[in-house]
Amino acid sequence: MSRSAMYLTAILLCLSLSLGAGASSLWSTSRSMYTETKTRQVGDLITLVIVESSQAIQRAETSMGQSSEVSVKPGGGILSTLLPFLKLGGGDQAKASGQTARGGTLTAQITTRVVEVLPGGNLRIEGRQVITINDEEQELMVSGIIRPEDITRDNKILSTYVADADIRFTGAGPLGEKQKPGLLTRLFNWLF
Repeated sequence: MSRSAMYLTAILLCLSLSLGAGASSLWSTSRSMYTETKTRQVGDLITLVIVESSQAIQRAETSMGQSSEVSVKPGGGILSTLLPFLKLGGGDQAKASGQTARGGTLTAQITTRVVEVLPGGNLRIEGRQVITINDEEQELMVSGIIRPEDITRDNKILSTYVADADIRFTGAGPLGEKQKPGLLTRLFNWLF
C-alpha cells in the first residue's frame, strides 16, 4: 500500500469515528450570552413596576330664577277709597354649585408569575404581596396581560404596559378599624 492510500484511509477512519461521538458542553448552546433573555413560559417571574396616578375633578353649577307681580290700579268701589294703588310682587332665585375632586398615587414593585401563555404569545401575569407591620396588614394584588416585547432587559415591565390591569391595594387592622364610621353613624346614614 502506498503512503497516500494509508493517509487517506487513516483520515477516513478518523472522520467516521468522529461523526458518532457527540460533544457536550457545560454551557447551554440555545442561549448566547449576548442575546436578551425574555420570560415566555408559565411559571417564569417578572417584576412589575407599578407607577399609577389618577386624578378626577367634577364641577356642576345650577342657576334658577322666577319672578311674579300682581297689580291693582284705582278703580271704582270700596277698594278705590281704601287702597288707591296696590302692587304686590314676589320672586325667588336659587343658585348652587359644587365641585368634587379625587386623586390617588400608587408606586410599588412586585414580582409576578406568568400563569398562562395566550395563543398570540402574550402572557397573563398574577402576583400577590402581603406586608404586616404592627398588626396592620397591607395586601397588593395584581393581574393582567403583557406582551413579551415590553419586558425590559432586567426582566421588568411598567404597569402602564399591562392590558386589563387589575391592581388592588387593601389594608386591614386596628388603625383601619378606627377610621370606619361607628354603628350609630352607619345606621343614621342608612336611614337618611
